[in-house]
Amino acid sequence: MTGPTLAGVIRRHAKDRADHPAVWYDGGTLSYARLGERTDRVAAGLAEARVRPGDRVAVLSRNHPSVLEVLLGAAKLGAVTLPVNWRLAGPEIAYIVDHAEARVLVVGPEFTDTIADIAPGLPRVRTVLGLGTAGRYPSYEDWLAGQPATDPGHQPHPDDVVVQMYTSGTTGRPKGVQLTNAGLLGRMGELCRFWHYDADSVNLVAMPLFHIGGTGAALLSLLPGATTVLLPEVDPVRIARTITEQRVTNVFLVPTVIQSLLDTPGAGDWSSLRVILYGASPISDTVLRRAMDRFGCDFVHLYGITECGGSVSQLEPRYHDPENRPDLLRSCGRPLPWNEVLVADPDTSEPVAAGRVGEILVRSPQNMLGYWRQDAATAEAFTADGYFRTGDAGYFDRDGFLYLHDRIKDMIVSGAENVYPAEIENVIAGHPDVADVAVIGVPHERWGETPKALVVPRPGAAIDPAELLEFCRRHLAGFKCPTSVDTVKTLPRNPSGKLLKHELREPYWAGKARRVN
Repeated sequence: MTGPTLAGVIRRHAKDRADHPAVWYDGGTLSYARLGERTDRVAAGLAEARVRPGDRVAVLSRNHPSVLEVLLGAAKLGAVTLPVNWRLAGPEIAYIVDHAEARVLVVGPEFTDTIADIAPGLPRVRTVLGLGTAGRYPSYEDWLAGQPATDPGHQPHPDDVVVQMYTSGTTGRPKGVQLTNAGLLGRMGELCRFWHYDADSVNLVAMPLFHIGGTGAALLSLLPGATTVLLPEVDPVRIARTITEQRVTNVFLVPTVIQSLLDTPGAGDWSSLRVILYGASPISDTVLRRAMDRFGCDFVHLYGITECGGSVSQLEPRYHDPENRPDLLRSCGRPLPWNEVLVADPDTSEPVAAGRVGEILVRSPQNMLGYWRQDAATAEAFTADGYFRTGDAGYFDRDGFLYLHDRIKDMIVSGAENVYPAEIENVIAGHPDVADVAVIGVPHERWGETPKALVVPRPGAAIDPAELLEFCRRHLAGFKCPTSVDTVKTLPRNPSGKLLKHELREPYWAGKARRVN
């Protein structure tokens, strides 16, 4: 099999587009030649640290050029980059880094204390490097300067894993999604054509690189040799200013950020924008109409999932037609040409008729290789004929447009972050005053939905909601913590003991057309 690889792309652009800006960050610019040299040094340094092809290299940092340097440098060596969600709590980070068997960890200055606290849980990590002013650990820049700018010459295969991203699971343990060169880049040339990315694009990446939406967006400008404008994190005021000052042409945003931009005082100059890609959570008709009026560029709605390498379907600009086809504004569009998408009975995996709700299944060359070190979970995730079970419920209309309806898997999407109730329930169940617990998603005007905990107290005990929330914060990332707690006498269960969460959710979602907000 042939096709582009991360190592091959940066090697080519370092020669053919040597002087073109590759990455802009905080007022400074790396050319493709300079990026090529620095990634050679990364590869040399990783080799000196005894990193071998297939080993994992972890990065815990807000968006920074070094994250891309590690990604590309590791790829030149045949190693796999693990971008860690910096919003997680210390124990969660420790589990992920150790489970991935990472040999090297690059850490941003804000997170060095976290790494120091969890260091006993990272026995496999041999080298820790600090970015910026992270003085607790050896400096990444000093380490880089001490390496030879010599490409190791490893020739990767399109089927080699290059990125491992962790996504939470319904069992409460995160799973490492293995993404290959082919899965990430094999169809990206067509995506660039669909979404107006070319060598002259200026692509803003503000979404975190630990998400497929962040890394995928960065690769959309890397593949054609365009410029990536990188922001450390989502800041609507800074996004608006940067679009204006850097003449940004392309950007991927989640709906909550689009809404924040609309509500940010002061007008930006949006005239440079070609297209806004949006997705990761549903958008309201009102926000979408306002955005189309305000920004005056093409809009593309994407439905995707990490295990499917990013995008599954798209609602093209021509179907963003509030006057003639307002119904399509709530659609996820049609599957991308190379994706085979079925809506199937969740029990039999047999396709259901148009208009009927079922589980969305995807067979695609973009699909993950599998979950790292979790063969049983990988087997369970795919049907016998190779379709990935997304866990999302939806339906096709008669014209082949896909609509999301609900979630087969018990997942909450809060502000584009995936939150699995099982993780929260596992923590709350450990509280000494809790006899039983269920966590559900309830509507939220800004975040789409947020977790609510329904708690049965132990006999003689009383639940203090504020104290229970503080208990959660000590064990979970902030975005996973419930925003409300209700005490109940009992929780509904079927004869086998399974929680009937649809009964718990019903009062909060009654009257809503979709059971995702």
